[in-house]
Amino acid sequence: MCPGAESEKPGDCPVCGMALERNPSWKAVAKTQYTCPMHPEVQQDHPGDCPKCGMALEPVAVSADTEDEDSEWRDLTRRFQLCLALTLPVFVVAMLHLIPALAHASWVNSPLSRWMQFVLSTPVVLWGAAPFFRRGWNSLLSRHFNMWTLIMLGVGAAFLFSAGAMLAPSLFPDSMRMHGNVPIYFEAAAVIVVLVLLGQMLELRARNRTGSAIKALLSLAPPTARRITDSGETNIPLDSVQLGDHLRVRPGDKIPVDGVLIEGSSSVDESMLTGEPMPVEKQKHSPVTGGTVNGTGSFVMAAQRVGSDTLLAQIVAMVADAQRSRAPIQGLADKVAAIFVPTVVLCSILTFFLWWFVGPEPRLAHAIVNAVAVLIIACPCALGLATPMSIMVGVGRGAQEGVLVKNAESLERLEKVTTLIVDKTGTLTEGRPSLVEILPTADVQETELLRLAASLENQSEHPVAAAIVSAAKSRALTLAPIEFFASITGGGVSGLCDGKHLLIGSSSLLLEQGITGLDSLLTTAANRQAEGQTAIFVAIDGKAAGMLSVADPIKPTSAEAVASLKQLGIKIIMVTGDNKLTAAAVAKSLNLDGFEGDVTPQGKIDFVRLRHAAGEHVAMAGDGVNDAPALAQADVGIAMGTGTDVAMQSAGITLLKGDLRGISKAIHLSRATMRNIRQNLFFAFAYNALGIPVAAGLLYPFFGLLLSPMLAGVAMSLSSVSVITNALRLRSTHL
Repeated sequence: MCPGAESEKPGDCPVCGMALERNPSWKAVAKTQYTCPMHPEVQQDHPGDCPKCGMALEPVAVSADTEDEDSEWRDLTRRFQLCLALTLPVFVVAMLHLIPALAHASWVNSPLSRWMQFVLSTPVVLWGAAPFFRRGWNSLLSRHFNMWTLIMLGVGAAFLFSAGAMLAPSLFPDSMRMHGNVPIYFEAAAVIVVLVLLGQMLELRARNRTGSAIKALLSLAPPTARRITDSGETNIPLDSVQLGDHLRVRPGDKIPVDGVLIEGSSSVDESMLTGEPMPVEKQKHSPVTGGTVNGTGSFVMAAQRVGSDTLLAQIVAMVADAQRSRAPIQGLADKVAAIFVPTVVLCSILTFFLWWFVGPEPRLAHAIVNAVAVLIIACPCALGLATPMSIMVGVGRGAQEGVLVKNAESLERLEKVTTLIVDKTGTLTEGRPSLVEILPTADVQETELLRLAASLENQSEHPVAAAIVSAAKSRALTLAPIEFFASITGGGVSGLCDGKHLLIGSSSLLLEQGITGLDSLLTTAANRQAEGQTAIFVAIDGKAAGMLSVADPIKPTSAEAVASLKQLGIKIIMVTGDNKLTAAAVAKSLNLDGFEGDVTPQGKIDFVRLRHAAGEHVAMAGDGVNDAPALAQADVGIAMGTGTDVAMQSAGITLLKGDLRGISKAIHLSRATMRNIRQNLFFAFAYNALGIPVAAGLLYPFFGLLLSPMLAGVAMSLSSVSVITNALRLRSTHL
């Protein structure tokens, strides 16, 4: 009775008082589920942080909505910009005492300078680092110690010690004073916060790029479909298409859902699925796939698979699942932190009680100072810089060589790769057909055969026709006018040229038309097809005139790339949607370790999983939408820069020049970068391993020396300097 009164719960209408009835068209909207990319078993119905690793949870469902991503990016950007603006003056003022000419200037350590550092750094720590403290506190509650635990302790110790020095200086002994003041470390706390915020921004950008691959896949499907009913044709939203609907697909349209032709014919570009450049002819009863692009014909199809059942939707789901299965590089640091953090805390507590019970007077002051010194020298500044500094320099070095790295995880995984799976079209080959051979019969000239064929094919938009026309133009042949042209669906073309009747197409077409003199050409054609070429036959006035061989040529650099990869100990296997004869010819030509032909997108991802099950570390190189699931499933996805956007967004590494030799460069870069990261981690932990005992007072019984928090801060800074200096060496790495 009251269509305007709607409610999710039973009840009475507020207008007329009648009992509300369930609307059959109403659908309950399920809450979005969120999961951790590193721990898929963690799921909840609202955004938040993973209780195990602290990573931000991501939605399980695939969606094109970017509102959440934009809000998170805006929040991080705002925090970073404001914290950076507040931290820069704090850092500059705190470092002035290192300049010899200013070291003894009274204003450098004046109360105004110290209070300025306190005031500016307080919002950085209390507001800018609030999410880090929340994650660190959660890690303590869950006893899953991670990087956030280190950051919370390091920033908290440096800030609280400094705040205590400002607000309660009487707690500190005179021996801990310099120029009459207790040292402060506000710049250390603020700089750590800014660096961590920068790292979070870089991580979020990489995560958003991963999500853009899903959005690019979703955009392949058209937003609407043209449904045919008894009353005519109407455009409807794609999600309103139902099984059995008759849909009109016009020239140039994207096919909305999976189905079968029931009327008309056309050629369909299925390269987004197969990776092959040649359109596929479609006639009545031929299957068509949603997301592929119709050619020049018009047809009516019956919907057979809609919604999540379409092949495109399944590919989207495969990419999403493969992306969520990856483990971030921070996992290594978390494992170390699980041991390192409790050890540091224990050392600090032991230091406090040892000095309190057996230390000299003032015992409490000494206990506090030395315990804080332990925490400050264990501050994770160098540990936090160890990986991102090497990654940033390494990524920049790779960009100089045309190797675009999406994230640190890709470089880490690439180092361990033992098997490289490559697509054929656009990866090993050029990705566009070209004329490779002209075989005229005895009574026909080669140039005349090509001129006539190109003149007729110039009327066609087929890629094979374009290859023939391009070959004629490259030889400066003048094309003749066409008096009549007809396209024969699924076979070829015919027409009148220079008064001659031409017929061009497959051998089956010419045989059906009663063309004679094909016997000798058929044998040659079989040999060419075994070499991976496509045979196009030409007849003039009812008699065979010759054959044109069209092929997708292997890139000139592919052989060199394969040889260099084999020298690195990499096994190379080609997996392609092309036919097995073509695949065998290419594999033999390049001396590959193996090949698979006629492989579907699902077959490619299954092949990657099979290699994983065999204990191999797999990289996948491809350039098409059909490669996207396998690129995401592999340990490392490598996309050709000349390929589709979806492939590049799904891959962790993109070769901007489309040159396969870039893979060996990427492997060299990966090995150098990971070696550099391990060196950085060694420097970071070596300083802590040596500094913590000294900060705890190990030298005091023997030499009467104590490591003040100020010197602990200097040691911490030196560890950061060593990490940065070592990372910069990657700029000169030879790839």
